[in-house]
Amino acid sequence: PLQTPGSDEVLQWSSASCGIALCSKGPIASCGIFAVLHCRPQLCAMISPERCSCIVSASLVKEVKETSAAESQRDGSWGCSGLLLHPRRRLVLCHGQTFFPFLRRPKRNLGRRPFLLPGAFHSDLQIQVQFPGTSSSTQPELAMSLASNDTGALNSESEPPNLDCRPRLSSLTSGQAEAKRSSPAEMLMVFPCQEFGDIFRTLFSKSDKWYFYSEDKDQEVHGEPLDLVWFALLWCPGWVDGGSVCGEEALRYVRSESLSKGQPLFSCASPFASFCSEIFMNTLSQGIVSNLAGERNALILTDARCLPGTEGGGVYIRSQDLYYLAGLIVAPLCWKANDWVGLTLVCSITCILETMRRILNGFEIFGPPTLTAPGSHGLTRLLGTAALLESNRVWGSGVIVSPRLIITCRHVLDRAPSVRVKIQSDSNSCLALKGRVVFATKETSPYDVAVVELDEDLSSIEIPTIASDFKTGEDVYVIGYGVFGRACGPSVTAGILSAVITMEERPVMLQTTCAVHAGASGGPIFSTSSGELLGIVSSNARNNNGGATYPHLNFSLPITVLWPVLSAYNQTRDVAVFEGLNRGSKHLRALWRLQGSTSVPQRSKL
Repeated sequence: PLQTPGSDEVLQWSSASCGIALCSKGPIASCGIFAVLHCRPQLCAMISPERCSCIVSASLVKEVKETSAAESQRDGSWGCSGLLLHPRRRLVLCHGQTFFPFLRRPKRNLGRRPFLLPGAFHSDLQIQVQFPGTSSSTQPELAMSLASNDTGALNSESEPPNLDCRPRLSSLTSGQAEAKRSSPAEMLMVFPCQEFGDIFRTLFSKSDKWYFYSEDKDQEVHGEPLDLVWFALLWCPGWVDGGSVCGEEALRYVRSESLSKGQPLFSCASPFASFCSEIFMNTLSQGIVSNLAGERNALILTDARCLPGTEGGGVYIRSQDLYYLAGLIVAPLCWKANDWVGLTLVCSITCILETMRRILNGFEIFGPPTLTAPGSHGLTRLLGTAALLESNRVWGSGVIVSPRLIITCRHVLDRAPSVRVKIQSDSNSCLALKGRVVFATKETSPYDVAVVELDEDLSSIEIPTIASDFKTGEDVYVIGYGVFGRACGPSVTAGILSAVITMEERPVMLQTTCAVHAGASGGPIFSTSSGELLGIVSSNARNNNGGATYPHLNFSLPITVLWPVLSAYNQTRDVAVFEGLNRGSKHLRALWRLQGSTSVPQRSKL
């Protein structure tokens, strides 16, 4: 909404039962026709994510004396990372959960509300936005005003409209102004992303015992999991330095439907929010797209390492030396039952902007995505080689090594004589087959291995190339059905081959830094550069004393141990060729039980 230069005519936002409609100043006629003019600036390259990131803090102007549990949560400052959604308009996008401690009344039927306006929050709420860098510039200001009618967001039983919470901007002017490193902000609205909320409810069931927000799963969890689907749009009326900090850049973003698993990405956010911002502000982290789910890929899972306080920070992909926003960080750390997941949950920026467009009755802050085809990469063809194996109530991963053979871990099969096999590639096509277990190692074997033979050939699946050697430090992928399991296909995590353990000059164990979770056992490890199959995941590590899991410390069986007997079986179909896997030295058994070879027996912590 813009103010016409040289005129008092101002476009206003007015809430209605179906959202927010834009209209000219004055009463809305019952049968009027309205037009909205949108002056869209020319898009330029967004050079650096650090220059478009910020920190958002929320607190009360005066101390609150109430003694109720709800009011006690308001004490102190709450913070998160944020994003300069539109520097010239001084619009900031951040995570909405930061503001829930300041609701005027306890959350009731929050999921039924399409959005919340300032009247829903405490009148003494103070919001500060900390921007990167300081300088001065000459920039035009933008005019907009919000109507005070909150009925579209609040029902008659909730808070009354707050007439004082109406951000109003002055007319278009130009002048010299000194930049502020920190600027007050006004809330425009807090809203849930519908597409993200739908897939969130599907994947994060209460029975799986998900915990968010804290690195310590025993620490009290603030808020409800569904608070994660809310975002906030802020306006900084006193900040006129958008151009000097971000230049004439406009935020560019990528269509989430075009993202694919394995795609490299970067996050830019501020760990611990406003705490020691001189040290932590706008920290970068690198990872890949681990999984995608929901309508238009509303939910993005990444293995980029993020910390508490980065909620609301941006996640970007890079194409031809330009950065494109892909989504906002929602939860940097989470636990599933007693297992630390160690991945980052992201909401698609495409879905967030579409939600804002619906609320604003079609008004678009930006035009269409500026990057709709980020390009392909070599991982796509490898996704179809990972299989989901289900037997009884147990499931896990496997890898196809010939048109009819799949190798996996013994513990995945749970002694079942047959299994159901599903193969889902990145195109979301799914093959369902049956297979019988032709071999599984004994409990006394040093190796945890099983071989499944399919009832029919897989002629459409590309068989991976088998590696013959290993290079410590090389980049690798792990593909498996961990984290979300059967819900949205295989997940991918990236890392390096951190160690190759040998015995008698033969590799007998591999270690990687990829995040590995329950359900990924039996999944393949691929070399990033060559695409060769290096081995299969056997397990991650758990501390027996504290119960903590270490997803980035995991152990895998080298393919060089398995390939000679697999080749022999392909030629002879004699299961006796696998019996060699049941034999192994005492030292090899101790190695795979993490017992070491010390003279004094020690109980392993892992």
